[in-house]
Amino acid sequence: MANVEHSGRPPEPLGATAVGAAGARLRLARAGLWLVAAVLAVRQIAVVLSTPRGERLTDLETWVGPHGVLHVTGSLYDSTRFTGTPFAGLVLKPLTRSAEQALGWGWTFGTLLLVAALGLVAARALPQPVSRRTSLFAAPVAICLLMLSLPVRNAFWLGQTSIIPVLLVLLGCFAVRGQRASGALIGVAAALQPTVLLFAALLWFTGRRRAAASLGATFAACTALAWAVLPQDSYTYWVHHLAGVGLGGRADALANQSLHGALLRLGLSGPLEIALFLVLGAGVAALALRRAVRYAHDGQLLLAVAVTGCAAILVAPTAWQHQLLWVLLAVVGRVGRRAADRLVWPVAVVLVMTLPAKMLLPNMAALYPLRDNIVLLAALLAATTVPFLLRTSPYYRDPIPTEYAPPVPTRWRHIPLLPFLHRVLARPNLLLEALLIRVTYAAYSQVRLAATGGTISGGRERAEAHGEQILGWERAIGLDIEHAVNHAVVKVDWLRSFFDFYYTSFHFVVPLTVLGVLYWRRPVDYRWARSTLGLTTLLALIGFWLYPLAPPRLMPNLGIIDTVHGVQDFSKPDYGTLTALTNQYAAMPSLHFGWSLWCGVIIAVVAPKLWMKALGFLHPFFTCAAIVATGNHWVLDAVGGALAVGAGFALAYALQGPRARPAPRGGDGRNDGPASASTEGRYVAAE
Repeated sequence: MANVEHSGRPPEPLGATAVGAAGARLRLARAGLWLVAAVLAVRQIAVVLSTPRGERLTDLETWVGPHGVLHVTGSLYDSTRFTGTPFAGLVLKPLTRSAEQALGWGWTFGTLLLVAALGLVAARALPQPVSRRTSLFAAPVAICLLMLSLPVRNAFWLGQTSIIPVLLVLLGCFAVRGQRASGALIGVAAALQPTVLLFAALLWFTGRRRAAASLGATFAACTALAWAVLPQDSYTYWVHHLAGVGLGGRADALANQSLHGALLRLGLSGPLEIALFLVLGAGVAALALRRAVRYAHDGQLLLAVAVTGCAAILVAPTAWQHQLLWVLLAVVGRVGRRAADRLVWPVAVVLVMTLPAKMLLPNMAALYPLRDNIVLLAALLAATTVPFLLRTSPYYRDPIPTEYAPPVPTRWRHIPLLPFLHRVLARPNLLLEALLIRVTYAAYSQVRLAATGGTISGGRERAEAHGEQILGWERAIGLDIEHAVNHAVVKVDWLRSFFDFYYTSFHFVVPLTVLGVLYWRRPVDYRWARSTLGLTTLLALIGFWLYPLAPPRLMPNLGIIDTVHGVQDFSKPDYGTLTALTNQYAAMPSLHFGWSLWCGVIIAVVAPKLWMKALGFLHPFFTCAAIVATGNHWVLDAVGGALAVGAGFALAYALQGPRARPAPRGGDGRNDGPASASTEGRYVAAE
């Protein structure tokens, strides 16, 4: 009452301050996301416009440039370089009068506006109801994902029109009032990309029959207009090339992510391939449309549009990379009953649509068929297989929650620094974990490969100078044993073979084995151990970048014998700087020793028997001996690896606090059984 009398306004309700603070944080996060979207947009424009003429907007130049196909008097398809419909050629024809520089700027900024509009429409089309946080973040997140996606980047680079049909379909489904106008927009999209005609079936079976009729009429009118103005080109496209078949690049090229392209890459050809393509295409289209109609009736129209678009990719004779945006829209589908599984599908879709296939799957011949068709497989799964939840499902809004270990007390007040990173009890989703580990390792390999220290010759000189520096430090403290150990081992054949085998074989096998055992037997410890390994590797990458170092085997006049790789040819100026697999000058710190020491520490911490703990530390001992004996590392490299491991464990402790460990069973101090979500009450603090 006193507050009311003095201030003239009622007091704030209890909790209003906290709610206001939460709202302020949401607005700040939203502003940050919009800033990221703006940075990505500026970067994309800068990359395109800073590229020399002749290397940017190559498809656009092929069409409307001074010698482009739209200038010629014959057929647009004489050279097969123009892959659009005759109606698309008719629409692009006026651009041939534009100045080249103005057209490049205008096309690039116009494409940017199309991407922004696509993101805004997709964000507004999310199935209702959505939370306030989702409504705030949906638009900037959608634009960021679009900017990062390979189809959009490809469209920017080539000057393609593939964003327009997707945007027209979304506008027709979500932004335009009236079925006739809606169908007309999608009909124009179909005139530009014929397989969009599949949306006529979606509209018809969802009760929007006027829109379906309008779609068909608009498509027919646009196509007829093109026939009237460009009769020869229309005949060539629709009759001679059977709706564009054979235009553009080779149909069996990796860029063609359609069923037709996949069958050709598998070695099929001729009437058998055509018949199989028609049968598979019809089956995929029927199944996808059935699923799309179901999702549309359920109120998930955006998901229905995405599923239909994925089917349009699959049944098209050619579906080039810039035409694959439909797959990214499928990220809106919800999959999985458990909250922990909800991220698997969206993360997989985002990775497939933003990263090269080589980063997703190892460079193994047995995996080439899978890697070469990975976007096709994602579209096929979205269209026919992935069990997206219906809104009527009890798990749609309320999935089975993730169980966490109780908060762990710490010795320091501000630890953990990231308290929201709770210790999860259940093991993570195996598919998601394997995918993220693979992508992380691929990124690690790329960064390590790039850490050359400058130019090739300059990087070698700098790395060798650092090698002399390391050798000087070791001599000062009496650790320069590399030459003596190397030559002693070379004289004993069985010992040389043992260390060569140990160096080349156990570097990956042992860490992966430790992770696998922890994943199955101790899920909580697996997450903690995986985090420390990731932080250790990140710190090592910083070391590779800042301090390129030549190993002893690549130091001229040192006399070290490379027992693993053979005799070195130091006359080659680029030797050791780059190979097809790794950067040979990334020696400090030694991750060979660092990962082995990590294995030893983890085994010592979690192993129930004393002899197991002791056995675990044999691995870093043998690894240290192997990296010195084979001439691949200095002794101080192992010291650097140990420091990186220690810093990795310290960072994990600082960010998340102490790990949680199983409480003793029956007073024996052991719990050898697999951990599960039901064990939450048996987890206690572990300092």
